[in-house]
Amino acid sequence: MKGYRNYFGKKLIWFFITLVVAFVLNFTLPRLMPGDPVAAIVSRMAQGMSNTSGVQAIYEQYTELFGTNRPISEQFVIYVRNALRGDFGYSISQYPRTVADVLRSSIFWTVGLQFPAIIVGWILGNALGALAAYRRGNFDRVLLPVSLFLSSLPAFGMAVILLVIFAVSLRWFPTSGGYGFDLIPNLSWSFIWSVIVHYQLPFWSLVIITIGGQAIGMRSMSIYELNADYVKYSRFMGINDNKIVRYVFRNAMLPQITGLALALGTMVGGALVAEVIFSYPGLGSTILTAVLGQDYPLISATTLIITIMVLLANFAVELLYGFLDPRIKAAQAD
Repeated sequence: MKGYRNYFGKKLIWFFITLVVAFVLNFTLPRLMPGDPVAAIVSRMAQGMSNTSGVQAIYEQYTELFGTNRPISEQFVIYVRNALRGDFGYSISQYPRTVADVLRSSIFWTVGLQFPAIIVGWILGNALGALAAYRRGNFDRVLLPVSLFLSSLPAFGMAVILLVIFAVSLRWFPTSGGYGFDLIPNLSWSFIWSVIVHYQLPFWSLVIITIGGQAIGMRSMSIYELNADYVKYSRFMGINDNKIVRYVFRNAMLPQITGLALALGTMVGGALVAEVIFSYPGLGSTILTAVLGQDYPLISATTLIITIMVLLANFAVELLYGFLDPRIKAAQAD
């Protein structure tokens, strides 16, 4: 157990060091963008005003509200203090809404879309990859090129293909939105059915590209393990082939577990362009609006969520590997 404590302790220290560095970059990088976002708000509010002193007073009021008139070091201290309380202030591009309110209204749609898509794609991809490695033959010769093609497509590419075929040409599904534009969110069956129908194209655009990458990875690892010396020796000793295959696929799954954890960690930041393609009311549209509006608080809050999820996913993988990987177990025992 002492060896495990040292292993996990080192991983925990690196986790906090990376978190601090990411926190600083997360604050700094959006503020290096050119332009003045407060001036954009004031220009919208001051349309038709001819009194320059009044416009200047409005500008000073909003720079005080958003803290952009203070030194960058003071802004960072305020940012850290507020972030620890979960308070990211007001959104510049969607003022007077708070950042927390904007995120609450959009993150549910993103997680509800991408989490199931990643899980379904991961399961189907690994099952197909393992089957192709074990059976080989025509199944493998068909699966490999198809998987290579699907894995090479970006999320927005698959989204455009499905949009053109099933929404524009066949008109089986709507082209955009998370539900009908003529509906108000409620628990009625008409609204739920509208959400399900609008959900299909974004969901399958993510599932299909996930299947391709996972199938290739699982197939390659399974073939490598099936040709390993311990498999040949086990077969020579007459051990049941089903028992050997269980060990083979358990070892082949280790890199795939890493891929799943990282995919879950980056699901808020990954494939958001597909949400923009379908105008899905998730974080994709929110981030696009924030970048175009130079919305420092919203950009910082969104990227901070992505950063923390990626770090937690990596940390969880390291902990899981400590228990699953026999090589790490042996190293800690020594």
